[in-house]
Amino acid sequence: MPLLQIPPDRLYRSELSWRTSRYHFSFADYHDPERMQFGVLRALNDETIQSNHGFDSHPHAEMEILSYCIQGELNHKDNIGNDVTIRRGDVQYMCAGSGMMHAEMNLSTDQPLRFIQIWLLPNQDRLPPYYEHKSFQQEDRLNKWLLVASGNGFQNTLQIHQDVNVFVTELLRDEQIQFATNINRQIYLVCMEGKVTTHHLELEQHGALQIYNEDKTVFKAIEDSQLLLVEMAAASVNE
Repeated sequence: MPLLQIPPDRLYRSELSWRTSRYHFSFADYHDPERMQFGVLRALNDETIQSNHGFDSHPHAEMEILSYCIQGELNHKDNIGNDVTIRRGDVQYMCAGSGMMHAEMNLSTDQPLRFIQIWLLPNQDRLPPYYEHKSFQQEDRLNKWLLVASGNGFQNTLQIHQDVNVFVTELLRDEQIQFATNINRQIYLVCMEGKVTTHHLELEQHGALQIYNEDKTVFKAIEDSQLLLVEMAAASVNE
């Protein structure tokens, strides 16, 4: 199957007074044996956090964790000395490695926070804990792909411990963009905002696509849109 559409209503949705979560894969109290992971992509969570709330300090280990801020401000604080706030279009990377504590909070008094969190299985065990973040401007990703994280040594990106490339783009209405990949690679794409078409399918906000062995995929924006694309080796398609 070269392409599988994941509509928004296929995602698990958790509603609390202070938080709305959409899980693309099994996570926390959501378990679906058919949605455990996609290759080395173990989790992709779309989180909206109300003001003055967040995730108190908690542990992680043996995971590569990326967070992309869509709206508001995300404050990260950890036990290795980092206290950082990222904003729309910024990305943070945490190598949990052998063990790390962190908190993620919306410290605003009146604005919600929305961000995407990606969990990747690392290619090594017991890595030293590490944190880094990068800020990007809208023009860096406007109507073009911006590589924000990679395990393949590209400059000016967050360097992760896995054969994965993470891209984002903001497309203005009626603009289109294509993504080319090699055989034996696979893609998980999320429409973070707006609505796009591809392969005669319509992909709306929160929807996703799993794409296998496609040499070229073209996306056209029906309205102003923002996409996130995770590209990786296809050796573990069925995991």
